[in-house]
Amino acid sequence: MKPRIYITRPVGREAVEMLSARCHVTCREQDRPLPPAELAEALRDMEGLMLAGARLPGEVVTQASCLRAVSSVGVGYDNLDLAACTARHIPVTNTVGVVEETTADLAFALLLGAARRLPECDRYVREGHWRYWQWTLLWGADVYGKTLGLYGFGNIGQAMARRARGFNMRVLYCSRRRAADSVEQALGAQRVDKDTLFAESDFISVHVALNAETRHSVGAAELARMKPSAYLINTSRGAVVDEEWLAEALQQHAIAGAGLDVFEQEPHVHPTLLALPNVVLAPHVGSGTAETRARMARVAAQNLLDLLDGRRPKTLLNPEAFRRQAGV
Repeated sequence: MKPRIYITRPVGREAVEMLSARCHVTCREQDRPLPPAELAEALRDMEGLMLAGARLPGEVVTQASCLRAVSSVGVGYDNLDLAACTARHIPVTNTVGVVEETTADLAFALLLGAARRLPECDRYVREGHWRYWQWTLLWGADVYGKTLGLYGFGNIGQAMARRARGFNMRVLYCSRRRAADSVEQALGAQRVDKDTLFAESDFISVHVALNAETRHSVGAAELARMKPSAYLINTSRGAVVDEEWLAEALQQHAIAGAGLDVFEQEPHVHPTLLALPNVVLAPHVGSGTAETRARMARVAAQNLLDLLDGRRPKTLLNPEAFRRQAGV
């Protein structure tokens, strides 16, 4: 008998066809938030879940008595209760290894956009203010030859370092573990402590996962260490940065600007940030290209098929749950 699976959003024909060849698939047609109660109802007799742009709280996991596999379409997993899944021996996967280059593209775009004030330039032209050339018009900041500080040096941080090489940037990084010598040499990256990173960088790009240790780890003290000419870029998770302190630092010109793709209470954005001209804002679209989203969906579909067939995927988040389910 074919397993029954549920997909929380429309993820494209290719992934659905991959799953439909082996499973009974129910794919939610609405591309909007999914209330927990609706998800719990949908999962009553489902064995597999492809979780795309939805939350999976512990109470839903508890109610989903048939569920035995979860494939999350994304890298971060703060949107699901991993501990509850593990307690139920439900293995969970993500799509790490797929989104890194695309997210780094956006992070560097935010860096350039903030430095060169591109949203302000765009509005200036569209609103008809450009009457003649001016010497002092919308001056920005140089990027070439500056210092890039990477808070987190995983796959996306290293992808940012590769892009920085093309701009002849000095690259500093701060992470719990030091990268291999070969990686540091190839990327021209130097590991420093957190205080040094924030004090010496012209651009800080945040690439740490959100957990208890990193929540609000960019706050008043870190922002105070930054140069008045420095910029903060965040494409990781909004709650890594304390938005109240960031809004104040930007408003008081304690730092020059910011580029943000993620926020603490998405889709709510701090009202001060919305009003400030020195912030570039994006609606959490780090992986938002047709090519990358299609790859994410394919990988997530294959992960789900592997789990349902008892095969171990490469991107298990809780291998202990897989071992228990497999009786190993």
